Amino acid sequence: MTLASRLDSLRRQAGVESRTAPAPAWIPASPLAGSCDRGPRVGVEDLQQRVAALRRLLGRRPTSRETGIADSVRDRAAAPDRCLPGVDVGPGLQLIERHYALPELPLSIALHGLRSSAQQRHARVHEPEDPGMVHPARLLAIDTETTGLTGGTGTRAFMIGVADFVDGRMRIRQLLTTTLAGESRMLRMFCDWLRDDHVLVSYNGRSYDRPLLSTRLRLARLADPLSALIHLDLLHVTRRAYRSAWPNCRLATAERELLGVVRDDDLPGSEAPGAWLTWLRGGSSALLHRVAAHNDQDLRSLMGLVAHFASAAGQPPR
Repeated sequence: MTLASRLDSLRRQAGVESRTAPAPAWIPASPLAGSCDRGPRVGVEDLQQRVAALRRLLGRRPTSRETGIADSVRDRAAAPDRCLPGVDVGPGLQLIERHYALPELPLSIALHGLRSSAQQRHARVHEPEDPGMVHPARLLAIDTETTGLTGGTGTRAFMIGVADFVDGRMRIRQLLTTTLAGESRMLRMFCDWLRDDHVLVSYNGRSYDRPLLSTRLRLARLADPLSALIHLDLLHVTRRAYRSAWPNCRLATAERELLGVVRDDDLPGSEAPGAWLTWLRGGSSALLHRVAAHNDQDLRSLMGLVAHFASAAGQPPR
């Protein structure tokens, strides 16, 4: 079958009126034609344009092998930016680490200044013995970015961020999974960062972050060290102190009112799942960089709130 007849066959399959295309110069017009009976010459570019038009009619996507090296180069030039934040620490896992100046903190922090009265009562029953005072080096702030905001076994954390105080600096480390299979490695590395004497700090983490991580650990058949740690949820102490003065007690409100932090061009947490799924589907990593920046600011604000409440005259909010 000649190339012209193949093109006619493709047109008929696509429901387009068939027409006989002249054969390329290097193919005789018919099996019996001689070197002087070839019909009009057709250039290579014209033929490629016709083939491309037929592909569009058929809804077929050309491969680099079929369209040639030039098309492959153009596809790569138009591909989205896939550069990820941080460094590769294993298949499907990135580590991002930054260091900041240490906020002003007392040498010892009274835990009652970081808890509401209801939390104090809950801690006496369900948590390890309250030491009363803790050194700042024992604090570990946690914040997750997840595939949904409702929780449940179908929701997974694709980023875990932690902040602590090391060598006179505030250190922020973030683990980002770039494949579904990277979750188990991320959970193991996160657990390796936990110490028995750590005091967790979060914002609504008691109701969301910690239960979600505990669920993911169980599904991965890993031990859950979180339940054995003291946990300070600053949402509750913030509500206790300011719920009658502010329209709401979201973290963005608390950091603006107490720390003077106003976020510019911040990616809302509700858009984080879409940013990660866009990456998994082959899209750009630009939004993942913004997710990492959002999570980084959450952790810095958490430690700033610790400093605020710890220095508030050492008295629990009324």
